[in-house]
Parts: sequence; C-alpha cells; structure tokens
Amino acid sequence: MNIREAIKNRRSIRRFQDKALTAEEVDILCEAVMWAPSAGNLQSRRFYFVLNPDLKKRIATVCLGQMFIASAPLVVVACADYERIRPYRDRGKNLYAIQDVACAVENLMLQAHELGLGSVCVGAFDEDALSGALNLPSTQRPLTVVPVGHPAQKPEAPERYPMEEIVTILK
Repeated sequence: MNIREAIKNRRSIRRFQDKALTAEEVDILCEAVMWAPSAGNLQSRRFYFVLNPDLKKRIATVCLGQMFIASAPLVVVACADYERIRPYRDRGKNLYAIQDVACAVENLMLQAHELGLGSVCVGAFDEDALSGALNLPSTQRPLTVVPVGHPAQKPEAPERYPMEEIVTILK
C-alpha cells in the first residue's frame, strides 16, 4: 500500500472483531508514534497503550459512555507532555505539544490501516476522570483516545468539501 492509498482509504472504525492484536502489531504501532515529527525534536507527547480489559472499560465510561471503545483490543491514550515542551513556554504548551500529539496520532492511524487494523480518534471524554483512571502526572494532558483493532465494519468514504474550499494556492 502506498501512502496516498492509505490516506484516502483509511476510515474511522467504531466496531471491532473479537480478535487480539499480536505483540508484533503493538510494537509496530509503538514505533509509529515514536517516529512522528515534533517541535524542536522535544517529543512532547506520551502514549499509553492499554490492553487491560477493566481499564479499557473505565476509559470507555469516562469517554461519555462510548462503550465501543472497550471492545477494541487496544486503546491508546495520547497525551501532551508539558514538562518536555517547557522550553517553548506558553506557545509550546498551547500549540506545539498539541501538534506533536496530532502528528503522532496520524502516524498511528495510518500504520494501523496498513496493518489491516481500524481506529478512530475519540475526543469526547471527561479529562479529569481520564487522567485519574490512568493516574497521569499533572504535567501530562490527555488529548485523544484511539481504539485500535480488527475492523468489523467498512464504512463508505465521507463527503469532502471541494478542494478550492480547503486549499488556496498562492502564486
């Protein structure tokens, strides 16, 4: 699969087969987040790869009851690491750390797609409750939850705005 195919064919998956990921698949996904670009190469992000069924249920509950999350064999919680981005002060905390996480999550989702896995970004959650469930230090902020697994659905491509409404080319 080439990168263009992966970008165009990846879908948000919210139903998963009851099939575990292999240790190799988990390792490949870990590597994908590790190699994402970051501001100043500070890598101001932290990822929690959750395989524990009870913890996945707690996460699904604090994600406003989106219980499909618990059915994924892997749930990744992506966090900004404010300690690592500290040299960039407020702009680092309010922008760069968020961009760092977003770049790594895109790597994760594209790598999952290439492995034949599905994923979806979940942003609806009680941030304090999620931090508490994972016992996060105060220097880390959860930004998104990404359930990953073997898809049990193949959604159609959603409509996109016309390119001229998204992209402006300045000559």
